[in-house]
Amino acid sequence: MLYIVATPIGNLKDITLRALEVLKSVDLIACEDTRHTKILLDHYGIKKSTTSFFQHNRIIKAEYLIGILKEGKNIALVSDAGTPGVLDPGYNLINLAIKNNLEVTVIPGPSAFINALVLSGKPAHEFFFAGFLPNRSQARRNRLKKLMQLESTIVFYESCHRILATLGDILAVFGDRDIAVARELTKKFEEIKREKTSQIIDYFKQNTPRGEFVVVI
Repeated sequence: MLYIVATPIGNLKDITLRALEVLKSVDLIACEDTRHTKILLDHYGIKKSTTSFFQHNRIIKAEYLIGILKEGKNIALVSDAGTPGVLDPGYNLINLAIKNNLEVTVIPGPSAFINALVLSGKPAHEFFFAGFLPNRSQARRNRLKKLMQLESTIVFYESCHRILATLGDILAVFGDRDIAVARELTKKFEEIKREKTSQIIDYFKQNTPRGEFVVVI
């Protein structure tokens, strides 16, 4: 069985009892970053073999992990934070396991964009998750123009290094509408701003952006 195990996005207490049981019981844990996962495992006294599975080794390592699953062993797949398979190489392994008719199940848990969507107070009955927008401003604005045509709430991730530039592009494309920007969800400095885009821009010009961001339009 390949277990897709969601892990905390910040607060280590956000792990589920079922996730802990699975991590203790599997033969191997495939991690996006073994050093990062070790913090979680050590916190709960879990001593299991781990192996790295990340963007640059995903092709070769996926074949290796499939071989282990075919031997009848159990593997837990975890990302650095949140649910594997969403914007990380976990998708490749999950897809390959399905193609090989192997058993796959998910151990549900945290997901940053769901948390931000709920906290935003925006309509959540229909929404579009856009992942990360392009790095360059013109490409980002073109993407935002396409997203503006959707009749639903839009959610996407952004880094602290680009958040001000992205907010400027949102202002240019969408106008000065009410949006929500969340950062460091579940962590000590969790913060969510629900204001006009221009007001949030002013805030982060005066308060250096830090951490990981989720934007809700």
